[in-house]
Amino acid sequence: MYAYTMHNLLSNKLGALGAVIEERTSRALDDLSPSAAAVLSTLRFRPGLTTTDLSKVVAVSQPAAVRLLDGLERRGFVERGAQAGRVTPLSLTEAGRTEVSRMQQARIAALGSLLKILGPDDLERFERLLDRILADATTSRACARTTCRLCEHELCGPGICPIGNKASDIERGDHEA
Repeated sequence: MYAYTMHNLLSNKLGALGAVIEERTSRALDDLSPSAAAVLSTLRFRPGLTTTDLSKVVAVSQPAAVRLLDGLERRGFVERGAQAGRVTPLSLTEAGRTEVSRMQQARIAALGSLLKILGPDDLERFERLLDRILADATTSRACARTTCRLCEHELCGPGICPIGNKASDIERGDHEA
């Protein structure tokens, strides 16, 4: 009974941390919706994607992705490339790249401020545990792309990212993944 209660209490605290993270992330995004921010962030690291590609990463319907892109294009953040058949590649404008940089800096600062109470040993331990949790939650490359849709990929690239590493293990058929 005690272990069950402790697990529920810890799960409850994890949910509260998720709410704090969501609130701080929302403030860092300024007036962008999480979906719009995810579109910009994704296009920064994967220019040339199509509306269909983005709808999968951002986890919205195709019509919702079109509306998001229309709004981002009106704001001068996204541009549509030359249509090739039924495919239209998307990319960021200079204003879009500036907005993504602003957003990423604000997001990293807002979330990083949560860690300021931890000393070096606690930070190292926390990072190891967080890496294990994130890797275990990763079930596919598509899951990894959706989970990391707001990430600053230059900080957490191949060999470092527990989510990307797990997705690669799954793709290779590594049974210990």
